[in-house]
Amino acid sequence: MSQNKKGGISVETAHIFPVIKKWLYSDKDIFLREIVSNATDAVTKLRRLSSLGQYDDNGEAYSVRVTLDKEAKTITVSDNGIGMTEEELEKYICSIALSGALDFIQKYDENNQNNGIIGHFGLGFYSSFMVSDNVELITRSYLSEEATRWVCNGAGEYEISPAQRDTHGTDVIMHISDEEAAYLDKYKLRNILDKYCAFMSVDIFFDCEDEADAEDDKEVKPINDTAPIWLKNASDCSDEEYKDFYKKVFNDFKDPLFHIHINADYPLNFKGVLYFPSRLNDYESYEGQVKLFYNQVFVADDIKEIIPDFLLMLRGVLDCPELPLNVSRSYLQDNAYVKKVAAHIVKKVADKINSLCINDRETYEKIWSELKIFFEYACLRDRKFYDRVNSSYLLEMVDGSFMTLEDYLKECEEKHQNTVYYATDKAMQAQYISMFESEGIKVALLSHQLDTQFVTMCESVNSNVKYKRIDSEITDILKSDGDAQGDESLFELFKTVSGNAELKVSYECLKDEGVPAILTVSEESRRMEDMMRMYSNMGMNIGGDFPVEYTLVLNSKSLLINRLSAIKPVDEGKATLMASEIYKLALISQRQLSAEELKDFLNNSFKLLEML
Repeated sequence: MSQNKKGGISVETAHIFPVIKKWLYSDKDIFLREIVSNATDAVTKLRRLSSLGQYDDNGEAYSVRVTLDKEAKTITVSDNGIGMTEEELEKYICSIALSGALDFIQKYDENNQNNGIIGHFGLGFYSSFMVSDNVELITRSYLSEEATRWVCNGAGEYEISPAQRDTHGTDVIMHISDEEAAYLDKYKLRNILDKYCAFMSVDIFFDCEDEADAEDDKEVKPINDTAPIWLKNASDCSDEEYKDFYKKVFNDFKDPLFHIHINADYPLNFKGVLYFPSRLNDYESYEGQVKLFYNQVFVADDIKEIIPDFLLMLRGVLDCPELPLNVSRSYLQDNAYVKKVAAHIVKKVADKINSLCINDRETYEKIWSELKIFFEYACLRDRKFYDRVNSSYLLEMVDGSFMTLEDYLKECEEKHQNTVYYATDKAMQAQYISMFESEGIKVALLSHQLDTQFVTMCESVNSNVKYKRIDSEITDILKSDGDAQGDESLFELFKTVSGNAELKVSYECLKDEGVPAILTVSEESRRMEDMMRMYSNMGMNIGGDFPVEYTLVLNSKSLLINRLSAIKPVDEGKATLMASEIYKLALISQRQLSAEELKDFLNNSFKLLEML
């Protein structure tokens, strides 16, 4: 048996380069991000040396310049950063996956968590070969007067020779292949720069040497913002700055409802600004968009794994230097750091909502109609979120005013008995609303489908508070003193005209003598009906119809009901006509009449008018 042996795996350059050229990144556009990031790192390193007193830059203006020469078929990325000696070039460029950034960090910046250096793995430079036949590099170290030229073809064969460069820094000249000639289009190149490099930390200029209009394309201003809003202190940013940033990044002409500035310290170590977008109407998409950055370098759009699903309507940017630059969705799904970031975001959203409710109530009430559905959905999805924000839930009254649950219950503590009375349709339930308001009871408006599920959850959390629709029962609030007595022979008549033999009919003594009859539906059965309807709208076939328990309450103090009782023994036809009208008038407050019901209602109305 042979002895144990150790060794290192060798890679043939001729074999690995075709793999790099085709598979290094799934999106070829990333090559420009990688090369510009390297140039930015070169400047960042020199700035760091200057801050350590190891280099005197004499106030030098640092920059990165991207130059397109369509005629020469080249894209050049130049910087005036740290540069490389010939020895460093051979060490870092001629060896795949050997990172000069890591060596620099270990030597100068090991304890600086926010060093701003992007590259770590030593692979980014080779993305240039994804679009190039060959790549030329001219570099001069800040420590040297001599420059070095390095040229490499697509097979990995390179040549090093002396070169001329006036200043320290590096030029990466990519000779674009015929297959990738699309990258020689100035608009395509600018779009890539705008997407990936819009917030890099060094001024980036774009030069387009495109035949006759070359001078017109010279950029006099950098194309990027080196100090994006998320890097600033919230106290240093105006509301207009936040709005302008939002509109610029998300191409939305509407102002967001509010923003959340996040500056999380170690160990989370991430920054960002999140926005709650405004919608013009209910038909607009609820889908948000969160852009992920790594040290100001764009990584990906719409990273849902970092934002909990119930907050996916948010838009914004997150800069997470703790995540790898080339992050995958599978990595994000099971990453402990990502889960902590998500939890922190939930807390910050809750804190913002509570702050608005307490400190800026006027603004909060103005945006509540747009915020409410997301508030309720988030609470339904996450009990911890509900626990944080439940005191900031607003009940909208039918008169347009707003109250918290606590304020609502306090205002009429004796009459309410820990009950929230609500309507779902101000027009259809106007009669009921009037009856409650005449007794000094404010009526809340819960008109959205999600409201039913939300109030059911609220009741399960706080069993002392109940939510009742104003037509769910005849409460003691609406009853007057005295016994509710009447002609029970009318019960069968109303069952007949309703077409529902199972209809419950009863007498009550109501305070409002002008109301002859009220149709009520039990709170439990109505909520179940709402839920079944919602599932049906979602395309879920759960089979069957849930029976709704209706009760027709006849007012024993009503003159009309008493006249009906007197007419019935004398003129059965007239009594039937009157009972049908009374029932349908009560039914209108519950739902829209069917075509047949409306036809009968109108015919009966005309007949009654003829009798008069």
